[in-house]
Amino acid sequence: MAKVFDFIHATNEILESRGIKLPLEGQSTTSPETRFEKGLELQKTIFGETIDKMYKASPENQMHIQKYLSANCFGDYYTRKGLDIKTRELLTFSMLLSLGGCESQLKSHIQGNINVGNDKETLLSVMTQLLPYVGYPRTLNAIKCLNEVLPESCRCDRSIRS
Repeated sequence: MAKVFDFIHATNEILESRGIKLPLEGQSTTSPETRFEKGLELQKTIFGETIDKMYKASPENQMHIQKYLSANCFGDYYTRKGLDIKTRELLTFSMLLSLGGCESQLKSHIQGNINVGNDKETLLSVMTQLLPYVGYPRTLNAIKCLNEVLPESCRCDRSIRS
């Protein structure tokens, strides 16, 4: 928390020095009453019928997690002003790749990126940029996920020569 506190103060100083009035205008587009509905709508826009299948497959005792995902991640955050959906989806991909251990979600967001207009080359470029920060294991896991969702055409003429 101490590092975040210092960072917030430094960020505010930079913003003010550039003539940006603080506090910044709120970016929320939902209310407590509409966050689930708007989040679910946006989630379906990005992922299509997969979301309906996810809800149908979820056991009753786990449904609250699915609803919270729709309301919180998509209703509270994805619907905000400031960044377009294409950028938000690319950032989500970057964060999941960086966390590691999120391969199932990473695959979903690879498809989500494709659905909103980010291509495989863009995703591979993001992985390349993150490599020095996240390391080879997470990068290679992400590449495996990328190739499972979007297979490369086979180039069988490749060989390793000694």
